[in-house]
Amino acid sequence: GKMGMLHVINPLRSQFTFDHVENIKGAKAVDVGCGGGILTETLAKAGAQVIGIDQSEMSLAVARQHAEKSGLSIDYRLQRVEELVELEAGTFDVVTCLEMLEHVPDPAAIIDACARLLKPGGHVIFSTINRSFKAWLFAIIGGEYVMRILPKGTHQYEKLIRPRELRQWAQASGLIHLRSASLMFNPLTKRFKVAEGKEDVNYMMSYVKRA
Repeated sequence: GKMGMLHVINPLRSQFTFDHVENIKGAKAVDVGCGGGILTETLAKAGAQVIGIDQSEMSLAVARQHAEKSGLSIDYRLQRVEELVELEAGTFDVVTCLEMLEHVPDPAAIIDACARLLKPGGHVIFSTINRSFKAWLFAIIGGEYVMRILPKGTHQYEKLIRPRELRQWAQASGLIHLRSASLMFNPLTKRFKVAEGKEDVNYMMSYVKRA
């Protein structure tokens, strides 16, 4: 299922995040759309001071319970990113926003809110799915229907985001593109690997806020 899938790809995503943020220890971080807290916990274990925000009370309940079992102190909040901006704009070293942009009505507004949360020189990591025939084939038809990795209806094609769209929105919000990578799935080994510099199907991008 979706959670199982996230557990598989979390180490790769975390590595991409840590490659960009030299001093994660003691950094103030927020995981936007944190869900069950898989990445949030990874950030906390690396020594960051972490807030996890989501709009699903159910996901947050799971996240809180798991953090408690793991002995991690994470501040989980039922909160929209825009609400957090009103309270704590310009105070974060690290913002992560993974697998969320393709599910919201206005991705540009979410990107802008993430940028506004950052201190100048702070880093943000986005991950989403490309809007292309190949992405449709692999992520929607392959992932959801054929291999049953994801629940049916997880993704809507028209909501998927092309890399250049993400770059334009990020640039408009004062973010500078650092690097991109894709998560490539090998159906034979059922394993993912990170392909640096690629913006293929399931891609990640890191940005820094203009100082």
